[in-house]
Amino acid sequence: MARTKATDPRWIDENGEVIDEDHRGLVYDIRTLVDRRRALGIFGGLGATALLAACSSTGATATASSTASASPTPATGAATATATAAASGPIAEVPDETGGPYPGDGSNGVNVLDDSGIVRSDIRSSFGSSSTVAAGIPMTIELTVRNASTGAALVGAGVYVWHCNRDGEYSLYGNGLTNENYLRGVQPTDATGVARFTSIYPACYSGRWPHVHFEVYSDVAGAVANGPIVKTSQIALPAEIDSLVYATAGYEQSVRNLAQTSLARDMVFGDDQGIHQIASMSGSVASGFTAALTVGV
Repeated sequence: MARTKATDPRWIDENGEVIDEDHRGLVYDIRTLVDRRRALGIFGGLGATALLAACSSTGATATASSTASASPTPATGAATATATAAASGPIAEVPDETGGPYPGDGSNGVNVLDDSGIVRSDIRSSFGSSSTVAAGIPMTIELTVRNASTGAALVGAGVYVWHCNRDGEYSLYGNGLTNENYLRGVQPTDATGVARFTSIYPACYSGRWPHVHFEVYSDVAGAVANGPIVKTSQIALPAEIDSLVYATAGYEQSVRNLAQTSLARDMVFGDDQGIHQIASMSGSVASGFTAALTVGV
């Protein structure tokens, strides 16, 4: 069920003021989402207590790793540790979401998908007429694409990802960025259904929870030829990791913006399906993070 949210507007209350809700962390946000539909209904028998405990553990592991070690500490569910091609049974389909106003896929102005150079795993720099490199804490994005009906990995699917830079601006659209195309790229899924990108941690800009956009195509050829889109959705980045990254130089404005929103109130993730879009995280501020998500299509 595709939503009709065509833009990413600011959250405004009845007095015309930006909503300012104190950020309370991932566990609070998940509990808020789970309470709306009852945990057993959403997770097919997985208890809410077990879910929250697992999320708390994941957050604590990443926090400890970020402050005390430069070696990545795997978080539960990381795609690199568990991905296989075999069918594993039905899985939840990732929710359909808006591509937002800055997709760069031809649906809102410029189309970068047919440009030579868009098929690449390292998306930190622009290609073509510019070689500008986006600054920020390193982040690897790993999307494991699976058939929701069977759980089998989709091998050779085309995945297009894009997200904002450290200042909350998008290449191709932002002020002074119309000649830049960094933080955008296409990759095929491998033999285990994984598409992997080297990038940077995006900012939190006003009115939205920190996120990464993606589109899934049947294959890379379909992606670069603007073929039919199989799935358009977004990845939510966990609160504990957001706070760690935004405490570093260059992300100062993200601290304020994160404090003015929450996962539960976000226009995209703030429904009873947002729980399926929260990335599993591993790594540290010193060595960079990995954001992994299994995408059922």
